[in-house]
Amino acid sequence: MRPLVVGGEALLIELDSADEVAALHAELLRRRDAGELGAVRDLVPAARTVLLDGVREPAALGARIARWEVPPLARTQGPLVTVPVRYDGPDLAEVARLWGVAPEGVPAVVGGTEFRVAFCGFAPGFGYLTGLPERFRLPRRDTPRPAVPAGSLALAGEYAGVYPRSSPGGWQLIGSTDAVLWDPEREPAALFAPGTRVRFTEAGR
Repeated sequence: MRPLVVGGEALLIELDSADEVAALHAELLRRRDAGELGAVRDLVPAARTVLLDGVREPAALGARIARWEVPPLARTQGPLVTVPVRYDGPDLAEVARLWGVAPEGVPAVVGGTEFRVAFCGFAPGFGYLTGLPERFRLPRRDTPRPAVPAGSLALAGEYAGVYPRSSPGGWQLIGSTDAVLWDPEREPAALFAPGTRVRFTEAGR
């Protein structure tokens, strides 16, 4: 754990893994809710960092955090969202080939995995979901698509994600969902937030 002061009221914590990020983010939320972090406004996890904004004395807080014993995140910690998916993506057959399974076996792999939103970015409502076993991790497409349909379930590297709106993208598309990932009229607007657990179920079953 490496705290870095990156502004007058900003502190960046560098970590070595997504699991460490998830555990520290959960501990920071707990301590903020308990009133232990003072006036910290925002806690923003990323792939290997957590940013704290609104820190009155970032160097002092960084020194305190560096001494914390952060417990690992429990598998059942965090709210659970279930998302029904149609396995109709254009890359389904290629993903099945890379995994060494029949296309009909892809839903079992994905549905048998409990994902967790590690962080959000790229577009409003887009969550980077971790949890896919290493043997099922996939390369990005050699040629990105200029437009990926909204609701597409996609995989790349260690992440899964659902496109909240049509946008360019180079991930492998395996399915689609009607779930609304981002709705400014909803509270909260994003279906996925860091720490949320996600299960994908096969639509119609």
